[in-house]
Amino acid sequence: MTKTVAITGATGNIGRKLRKHFEGLGWQLRLLDLGDGGDPKVLASDLRKWDERWVSQLAGVDAVILLAGDPSPAASWRSIVELNIDLTLNVYEAAARGKAKRVIFASSNWTMAGHRFAGGELPTTRDPYPVNAYGTSKLVGERLGRSYSERWGLSAICFRIGWCQRGDNKPGPHMDWADWGQAMWLSDRDMCQGFEKAVAAPESVKFAVLNLMSANKGSRWDLEATRKVIGYAPQDSHVPDVTAEKRTGADRTREVRQRIEEAEAWLNATRL
Repeated sequence: MTKTVAITGATGNIGRKLRKHFEGLGWQLRLLDLGDGGDPKVLASDLRKWDERWVSQLAGVDAVILLAGDPSPAASWRSIVELNIDLTLNVYEAAARGKAKRVIFASSNWTMAGHRFAGGELPTTRDPYPVNAYGTSKLVGERLGRSYSERWGLSAICFRIGWCQRGDNKPGPHMDWADWGQAMWLSDRDMCQGFEKAVAAPESVKFAVLNLMSANKGSRWDLEATRKVIGYAPQDSHVPDVTAEKRTGADRTREVRQRIEEAEAWLNATRL
């Protein structure tokens, strides 16, 4: 069945891949990004600023895919507030006012980064643990999705996306963060499948936070809810291959994380 989908951040890594996939399905697309990249099909839009010119593009669509924002885990709070919080709120608001059926929000594995060295499975029901401004902003985006779903009836599916690299997106020892990074690999094929199924999910899906990774060996990220809610069936998998150098880097990061947590525990214990 033909769908009408608005993609914000349409000229970015994931946006370009989804566009190609959806065009292959014959879906109708409304493409928005900060710059059009010379493509007349892309509407250049600063989504931080409310403007009926771009707001109208979200009206009545089957889904708004919210990819726009600062994608850097090292982004400053100033950038995050403008591009990942103000912008996200605007898109949710425009989708709700325009009676879009659903928003599919690109959340991130960074919402759970603090659990990297803690062990255990990572279902989306586990307490979030962002360690930077980027991860915090993605958690805010999820909570906005819940709020708009409960108060305005806007369906919201939030994907905690793994690592979908630019270019050919091949997994391997070149990836950072040792086995943690490789276990989060998300193939282009699986990524496109996940978003396609989210667009087509039944109206009964009012709100969901779901992990979106490939079926990687030893991965702690729980995909069972993603399978149950939208019928996701990953086709690709990877066995992590970690070099000694990456392993050493991970050990150093673990030590730093432990010191930070010890300092936080001390501050909590001594707080007046």
